[in-house]
Formats: sequence, C-alpha cells, structure tokens
Amino acid sequence: QVQLAESGGGLVQSGGSLRLSCAASGIIFRRNDMGWYRQAPGKQRELVAEITFSGSTNYADSVKGRFTISRDDAKNTAHLQMNSLKPEDTGVYYCRSRVRLTMRDYWGQGTQVTVSS
Repeated sequence: QVQLAESGGGLVQSGGSLRLSCAASGIIFRRNDMGWYRQAPGKQRELVAEITFSGSTNYADSVKGRFTISRDDAKNTAHLQMNSLKPEDTGVYYCRSRVRLTMRDYWGQGTQVTVSS
C-alpha cells in the first residue's frame, strides 16, 4: 500500500522559514519523480517544485530563489525548504510521487502552511 505522509507545516510570520517533509512507503522511491503542490483557499492546486529521480529540479516562478526541493533516497523522503515566506504562500501543501513508467501519481493528505503578515 502506497503512503505519503507530509509533515512540517504550521503557522509562521512573514519572512520566516519552514521545512516540509514527505515520507514515502510502498513505492520504489528512487525511481519516482517527487513534487510539492499547494492549494490556497478558493484556488486550484498548483505546482510549487518538483525533483526527478535523477535530481533535476523545477520551480514555480513565484518561489524561485526562496524554496528548495531535495530528496533522500536512502530514507525515502523528500523535503521542501521554504525561506522568506510570504502571506501568499499560505495553503495546503501536498506531496506527489509519480511513477515514471506509468505516469501514475500518488498523493499525500497535505499539510497546512499559514504565513501571517
């Protein structure tokens, strides 16, 4: 059974930092591409950052230079380091694992990030 468990969300003041983690089980983690998405109230879910199985990264323009995605294949864990947080970064952050061969996606339950001004 595939499970993705996000952690690390919370309430932080503008300019602060948070580090999100996504612990995966039930998948061959090192073969999958990992991504972080967020959904703000009343808005669609959007891609924040992604990292391929080989370590290539891609970021939304709104977070470039502030967020860093990483992965630890030995621990089946992906991270999202978020610095210089802004109120517009507020939302539920979801972890996604994509099986490259089938393009099937698995999702976590999400973790709330709230940035106060």
